[in-house]
Amino acid sequence: MNILTIDIGGSHIKATILNQQGEPVSDYARMPTPQPSTPNSVIDLIKELVKPFTDYDKISVGFPGFVKNGVVKTAPNLGSESWKDYPLQTNLGALLGRPTKVVNDADLQGIGMVSGKGLEMMITLGTGFGTALLLDGKLLPHFEIAHHPFKTDKDYDEYIGEAAFKRKGKEHWNYRMGKVFAVLKTVFNYDRLYISGGNAKNLTMPLDDNMIIVNNREGIKGGARLWTNENN
Repeated sequence: MNILTIDIGGSHIKATILNQQGEPVSDYARMPTPQPSTPNSVIDLIKELVKPFTDYDKISVGFPGFVKNGVVKTAPNLGSESWKDYPLQTNLGALLGRPTKVVNDADLQGIGMVSGKGLEMMITLGTGFGTALLLDGKLLPHFEIAHHPFKTDKDYDEYIGEAAFKRKGKEHWNYRMGKVFAVLKTVFNYDRLYISGGNAKNLTMPLDDNMIIVNNREGIKGGARLWTNENN
């Protein structure tokens, strides 16, 4: 069984084919996320992006927002209200003619990266702030931690997202990340914290032994585990 895995991000959309072990069996394809990022424009781009891929049996998709049963509820980092209640799983499956699963992008990364032992947390530092929690490898219901207020006038997305990084600069952004890490450690008492996303490379502070920076491409193996692990 081969799985076409698609990662929809605020800046780029990526795709590859994985085998059942989560190993890539094709090169990565990558295109800038269309602007405006409406459902139609994203679907049209995915259709073009995956044209070179033919040898796959199922499809996994990571989406930057709250997804419930394959239906998009929010898409804050795509900036379009047209995503509300959009049946991405059904529509993409019909378009490409394969069984399809759509989950939050941090959830997909988490499924791909965790050890499967204890309470593990995945965060992504990209356009926004993605989060996933897993207990003994089982994905827990998606928490939109990104939109919980961190300060009176800012949620996590606004406090440490890409726009904040560009506006405040690397040094002050790291100061903010230190405050965020302190909160996550106290609130969640995780056994391990995995960190990915484009801005993970900009972290300059010392990390605890149970805080691990991981490669986005490693996390995409969650596309295979989404189908092979019955817990998710």
